Amino acid sequence: MTQIFLAAQAAQGGGSMTSFIIMMVAIFAIMYFFMIKPQQKRQKEIQNFQNSLTEGTPVVTGGGIYGTVKKIDLASGIIEVKIADGVIVRVDKGSVFKDMASTPTQK
Repeated sequence: MTQIFLAAQAAQGGGSMTSFIIMMVAIFAIMYFFMIKPQQKRQKEIQNFQNSLTEGTPVVTGGGIYGTVKKIDLASGIIEVKIADGVIVRVDKGSVFKDMASTPTQK
């Protein structure tokens, strides 16, 4: 049955099927290079930053709280962040991001 269908398509203009496949491959390639690849790169940078945290590093938590790393517990993955004088919060290592406001910008 499928052979008859494919033979009928070939007789009507088989080029339309190959152009459709080429178009779908092109769309996937565009999506990969403009959406998926940059996101993977960003995730890798965030992961590298979280693994290289040291005490005194300015950070932003996932909730938008700015602070400085006070203590790191690698065994449990919990980080203590000082957000004000005498105020220290404990957050998960995965919810800590680079504080872009304290890093110098390049022009």
